[in-house]
Parts: sequence; structure tokens; C-alpha cells
Amino acid sequence: MLWHFYHLLVKLKEDNLYLRLVQRFLPSPFSIAVILTVVTFTVAWVLTDSKDGSTPYAIQLVEFWEKGFWELLSFSMQMVLILVLGHTLALSTVADRFLSILTKYCNSTASAAAIISLLSISISFINWGLCLIIGAVFARKVGEYAKKNGLSMNYPLLGAAGYSGLMTWHGGFSGSAPLKVAEANHFLVGTIGQISISETVVSPMNLTAWALLVTLVPLLFYYLGRKSTPTDLPIQSTATAAHISKDVVGAEKLDHSKVLAYVLGGVITLFSVYKVLVSDQTGLSFINLNYINFLLFGLCLLAHGSIHAFLMAISQAVVGSTGIIIQFPLYAGIMGIMKYSGLVLIFSDFFIQISSPTTFPVFTLISAAIVNTFVPSGGGQWAVQGPIVCNAALELGVSVNKTIMALSYGDQLTNMLQPFWALPLLGITNLKAKDILPYSFLVMMVGLLIFIGVLLVF
Repeated sequence: MLWHFYHLLVKLKEDNLYLRLVQRFLPSPFSIAVILTVVTFTVAWVLTDSKDGSTPYAIQLVEFWEKGFWELLSFSMQMVLILVLGHTLALSTVADRFLSILTKYCNSTASAAAIISLLSISISFINWGLCLIIGAVFARKVGEYAKKNGLSMNYPLLGAAGYSGLMTWHGGFSGSAPLKVAEANHFLVGTIGQISISETVVSPMNLTAWALLVTLVPLLFYYLGRKSTPTDLPIQSTATAAHISKDVVGAEKLDHSKVLAYVLGGVITLFSVYKVLVSDQTGLSFINLNYINFLLFGLCLLAHGSIHAFLMAISQAVVGSTGIIIQFPLYAGIMGIMKYSGLVLIFSDFFIQISSPTTFPVFTLISAAIVNTFVPSGGGQWAVQGPIVCNAALELGVSVNKTIMALSYGDQLTNMLQPFWALPLLGITNLKAKDILPYSFLVMMVGLLIFIGVLLVF
């Protein structure tokens, strides 16, 4: 059955149906954010009432939008850093050497796809930016290794395996929603309070989901690898970011010195470890977006070994964050309209009417999966959808912790169909979106079954 379904997806790939649908119905993510802003403004105008009779309501809604526009600047910077620093760590020579060791064990499509997906999913639990780049680079290195040694492999399957971690990241230690609510002053603290990651990321439900993913997805890739046919492999070699191409003189020697990088990186990393050692007094409440970014900063300095190499990698990694930088204010503005107009309460009431305490987490997952198709950012989606589902959960008496994870599961699920976050991987591997679709879609179906299962059981 699985193999017949796979062949159906291959036929769709050959007909370019998916690519044509994406091109026809999905404009750029920024354009989608603008369209969603207009739609939210219009719906609020129709469904909510003026808060000040002396000011036209259209002007009030613009004021709500402008007020929200600036409310998530801190959150936006946290999201930028978690992507850029994870990407920077992936570009280090330490990561490159580690991947070179693993590559030697990838001697067939089946073993290579299983190992790549296992690594991608495992790293996604640590950091999604690191996972995205490591998975892409690893798939590329295995392709080059196969080409050099005359091994026949299905290269698109390797690319899909490298991308599979993007379906598991939001339940890990870089997940936007669970890490944001772990902060003492997050924007929903007045509604749901502060929620430690011990209740979300490392809860029994989420750990069970992750254990099933890290077991079943690599097995799926192994099975597909056994059944798939070989394809062309890349020829060009990859390169790491760290390099010194000119003689350095004077004060430039400080930039290339290992001392500054090791001292600063060492202090940051050791202090981060110290907070873990004394965590028995505070639980895991200290682990939030700021803590993860702080630790990543130190690890990046240590991994690159000099300020120069670190900055060279940063200059490459920061390009991938432009979407977050420019789109987050629009999502924050949408949140402002919904929050201050009362639209969030109307949407919450709709969820309450169609849900029961049992079905609500599943509906949250499905709605988040749909929203992610149009808002391809976990942080942006949390800003827009978080207030709605949390209000509804409180009204229905459903665990807010489970609701947060249900939204996280839905957000990450349709990354397997949404080409936005696949762009870095496609650029590194020289693949196209249609190449990895048949495989990533199957991964999404496995993930859907796992996520719905844990939401219903726990």
C-alpha cells in the first residue's frame, strides 16, 4: 500500500502538478503576510465594534495594527538569532569533520537515507537552524561521497531525509511556542502564566512523540531506499565557512587569534553549563529562547575558533533570516488587530463551539497545519494563532500545555509541503522542490499519525 501511494506521488511529481499549484496559488511569504493583514483588518471591521465613538473604526483598527507592529521586536530578534546561530554552528569545521566521519557509513541509499534522517531529526530537537543546514550539507556530502566511490544512490531521497528534521523542530529546544511561554514576561503571560519546558518540550507526551519519530521516520527512509532507483549525483565539492585567505597584520591579528574566541566562548558556555548544574533549585524554568541563544553564541565562537571565522560564517547565515526580519512586524500587527479589536475572542468562541475537550487538541493541530501553509514561521504563527487557541483551551478546560504542543505539531507538520524553509536545502543540494515532495509527503503522513496518536492518548 505504501509503495503504491509512493508511485502515485512520483506521477504527480513528473507532471509538475505540485509545483504548478504552488506557483499558481502561493505568492511570496511576504505577500501572503500582507494579504493576511488585509483579511484580518476586514474581518475585524465587520465582526467587531468600535471602542471609541469619536474616532472612525477604520482608524482605530490601523492604530491597533500599528500598536501591535512593534510589540514583538524582542521576539523577532530571538527568532533571528536562533536561526542565524544554528546556521553558523553548522558551517563550522567541527560540524564538517563530524559529518565526514558519518559519511563513511553511508554505502547504500537505504543506509544513507536512514542515517541522514536520524541525524536531522536528532539535531532538530536541539536547534532547527542547525538541523536545516546540517541536514542539507550532510545529504550533499553523501552524494559527493557516492559519486567519488562509484556508489549508486537516489539523491532526492537523501535530500528529503536531510529535510525531515523540519517536521520535528517545534517540539524541541528551539521551538518558538514552548520556549516563548517559558519566559516570565511573554506576551500571553496574563492569560496562561509562565509554563516551564518540563510541561511542554520534555513532557511525557512530547518525549513519546519524539521517540516514535526518531524511530519510525528513519525506518521509513530505509524502506524507501531499498525500493527506490538511483539518480544522478552532484559533482561539485562543498566548502566550509571558516577560512583565512590573506596575510593579517596589526590589529587584524586579534580577529584571527584563538584567544578572544576561546575566552568569550568558553565563559558563555561554562556559565550556561553552570545554570544546568544548579537547576535542581529552579527546575527547567531557566531554559527559554534567551538561554538557548546565549549557549549557541558561545558554542559558535568555540567551534569556529576565531572572531574572523565566526563573523565570516555569520555573514553567510544572516541571509537566511531576512524573511523573519521583515515579516515578523506584519504578523505582530495582525496580532495587534486581533487582540485589541476583540477578534481573538470571536475566533476562540468558534473553536469552542466546534470542539470538545477530546477533539480540541486535534482541531488545533489541523488548523495550525493549515495556517503554516500561509504563515511559514513558527514564531509568526504563535503570535497570530497562540492567543486564539489558548483562550479556547481555557474555556473548554483543556490543558494549555497540550494545546501549545498541538499547535507546535501542526506548525511543523506541513513544512513537508511548504517550500519556504526548504529553500536553503534546495540551494545546497541543487535539488528542486518537486524532487523531494514524494518522500516528504510520506514523512508528513507518518508524522500526522504520530501527533494525533499522542494527543489522543495523553
